[in-house]
Amino acid sequence: MTEPERTTVYIMPHLRKGLRLKAAETGHNISQLVNEAVTLLLAEDADDIDALEDRKNEPTRPFEAFVAELRANGDL
Repeated sequence: MTEPERTTVYIMPHLRKGLRLKAAETGHNISQLVNEAVTLLLAEDADDIDALEDRKNEPTRPFEAFVAELRANGDL
């Protein structure tokens, strides 16, 4: 496993308070909680990129055509 690197992060006071409470409740430290949150955020981005890649060959249509269809159907 890679050794963690020290960094400075500025966190809003109310969020820092929440992190401290969460750390105390879970037995983790703030660094562990921040690392987990960043990991989850990046994993979500990776999932989004995969989804876009999976859909890149789907047909598209202009937004104007979509709005025209809504109007034609009486939805607008």
